[in-house]
Amino acid sequence: MNNEYYELLGIQKGASASEIKQGYRKMAKKYHPDKNQGDKEAEEKFKLINEAYETLKDDKKRGIYDKYGKAGLEGGMGGGRSSQGFGNFDDLGDIFESMFGNRNQRQRENNDFAIEVNITFKESVFGVTKTQIYDYQQTCKTCNGTGSADKKTTTCSYCNGAGEVQQQQGFLMSFVQTCPKCRGAGSVIKTPCRTCHGHKKVKVEDEVELKIPAGIDSDHRLRVQGRGNMGSNGTRGDLYITFNIAQDENFTRHGDDLYLEVPVFFTQAILGEKIKVKSLTGEIELKLEQGTKDKQQYLFRNEGVQNVKGYSKGNFIVQIKLVYPKKLGTEQVDLLLKLQESFGIDRKPTIGFLDKFKKLFED
Repeated sequence: MNNEYYELLGIQKGASASEIKQGYRKMAKKYHPDKNQGDKEAEEKFKLINEAYETLKDDKKRGIYDKYGKAGLEGGMGGGRSSQGFGNFDDLGDIFESMFGNRNQRQRENNDFAIEVNITFKESVFGVTKTQIYDYQQTCKTCNGTGSADKKTTTCSYCNGAGEVQQQQGFLMSFVQTCPKCRGAGSVIKTPCRTCHGHKKVKVEDEVELKIPAGIDSDHRLRVQGRGNMGSNGTRGDLYITFNIAQDENFTRHGDDLYLEVPVFFTQAILGEKIKVKSLTGEIELKLEQGTKDKQQYLFRNEGVQNVKGYSKGNFIVQIKLVYPKKLGTEQVDLLLKLQESFGIDRKPTIGFLDKFKKLFED
């Protein structure tokens, strides 16, 4: 059972995505270095908590961990695992905010934005070119981007045009936060524009041709310059593409490494037969070792996914799943008994015979 990561977050193995995030926030807040200064044990626990969350929040990584354990995340027989340490800044930002308050978050005009594109597992592995239709924000032409029906704005009286206000908490601490009245704009409007309803921008449909390279993964993103939202100066920001990759019914991917669970009948494993294994590009012949065990892994180097940056391919790891018959006929029982007797094992073995039986399957 692979439960270590779940125990670190204080959750059950079947926990939902929201329960995983709640568990992470609770434990990360408890062991955060800023609350445990000088405590090396707490610092190490905090790193492990981040490592656990980075795995469990990702459905593919979680699937590999549940099935193969940490060995699977480490690339099976030769892959590597990068320590996440303090790497989950999006969620840590939420924790810092709840612990220390928001610091100087005056709104800035940022016209970059991201969209998520659905692609198949095969498209992510081999690459694809496709046209994507999406909506972006364009400056409202009716009000010239003011948000006001008369195209005029007035200085916010609450923050005096600063866009932010300072609040005192206690005798020594003060916090700067976005002005709640103008929401950081520094100005307010009396009558909202009927076209954009005071939002200053309107949605416009656009389309872009995406050349998705081979080896793209869900933690990668593409940048398309000048195809983001339109700013007040008339120029557009950048469009970022992230990917939602459909799971494959056979293969499991971790980085550039590829995993496949192959059912093998127990007699094939005992005899060490040759079997055909489906790979990305066709079939590969696998010679089983005599006495192959359940969950035993076989490594095929450079038979995995092409690295998205053009480096060498990952590895292909085949994991054996032994299959046994659910029912035996009379003839099959007789044959198995004869086989058992041929190894000198009685039907009612003594301790000595059990030792002999075990030695037959020792490496």
